[in-house]
Amino acid sequence: MLSFQMETFGILLLCALLPAGGNFIGSVLADNVQTPKWIVGAALHGAAGVAIAVVSIDLMPRILPTTPTWVLAGTFVLGAAAALGMALLARRIGGGRAWMVCVAVAADLTSDGLMAGVGAAVSSGLGLLIAISQSVANIPGGFAATASLEHDGVSRRARLWVAVLLATPAVISCGLGFWLLRDASPAVQNAALMVVAGLLLVATIEDVVPEGDASPRLPRWVSTAAFATGFVGLAVLSKYFR
Repeated sequence: MLSFQMETFGILLLCALLPAGGNFIGSVLADNVQTPKWIVGAALHGAAGVAIAVVSIDLMPRILPTTPTWVLAGTFVLGAAAALGMALLARRIGGGRAWMVCVAVAADLTSDGLMAGVGAAVSSGLGLLIAISQSVANIPGGFAATASLEHDGVSRRARLWVAVLLATPAVISCGLGFWLLRDASPAVQNAALMVVAGLLLVATIEDVVPEGDASPRLPRWVSTAAFATGFVGLAVLSKYFR
């Protein structure tokens, strides 16, 4: 019994850390490669494509079939309100859109953790496959978040701490998805995922995309190609790693 619990814990920890690991790889790349502003903008559009794909391909097909419309509406509003509250807090403490990019990345990692945790509750293989696909997809998000902070004047040490701390939502949400939601009804699981979807969509549309568009010398074809690459890349990974 103890052996089974340790094996389960090990798989769950791996499911939690893999998505955050991909994000951290992207952060390290951004901190060790000179990045012109237009490359940051392209990475932000790529991260936006990944976020939209997470919602439209991974979350909504799971949520829609069994969730009442009033629950969808209410939980989405909660997620949107959370994004608004975080944006207002960032402005009050002197942060800009670069910090809201980090919020969007944190929301993405939260959804990754929830999906991996719920998947692991169904089967360890499913949880690992979801986590592996998300770890690769999160590299652009980590790159974009760290590069945005660098261009916003945030110190290297602070950027490193942000990159490390961004693992927190993935670990916490994975544990919650496994231990709290594994025995819950599909309606409760989907409501939790819809809050994350609302937060992720609002932060992406209101903050990540405008921050990417603010990059100088970013041709439209570059931003479109980056967005499409992020979306298609996540779609392919979701199909073949499940």
